[in-house]
Amino acid sequence: MKSELTVRLAARLSALRAARGWTLDQLAAASGVSRAALSRLENAEVSPSADVLYRLSAAHEMTLSRLMSLMEDGFAAQVRRDDQALWRDGETGLSRRIVSPAAPALAGEVIECKITPGTHWVQEAPEVPGQEHHLVMLTGYMHAVVDGEAHYLAPGDTLRYREHGETRFVTAKGQGAKFMMCRISG
Repeated sequence: MKSELTVRLAARLSALRAARGWTLDQLAAASGVSRAALSRLENAEVSPSADVLYRLSAAHEMTLSRLMSLMEDGFAAQVRRDDQALWRDGETGLSRRIVSPAAPALAGEVIECKITPGTHWVQEAPEVPGQEHHLVMLTGYMHAVVDGEAHYLAPGDTLRYREHGETRFVTAKGQGAKFMMCRISG
């Protein structure tokens, strides 16, 4: 029996591909997911793995959270702190709280990020090449390198960029950082 989520996801994936005018073969080439697997996904015969969803979101030039949010009807005007998703990477010292999640009717999402002192966080390639980012420093100090350009950020500073290559955030041993990040799709 097909779950409602699987059926909604299948319809959304099919609609995204159709909106680009892509064949299954073209999406397979763009995503690295086989044509047969794409067909089974769009017919709600199987549920995708997280890796497949990540590949499809990248092929459609959107974040994974944006792809998932496109299955929702509308959006909540208010998101209480207890309902905001929190993700922590114990290896790098980065935590993210999805303050304002992506929604089909909205172009952006807001994320609160905290980096512990002495952290060196690297994202080798963007989730969505060319995606617009607005970073606002709240507390602490951070060295950010975006596409090879260095920026030293202090409280109140902003950094606006489109992500095309490697992004690196570094904090000093005695100083962490907290910032808000707005990612805008479309």
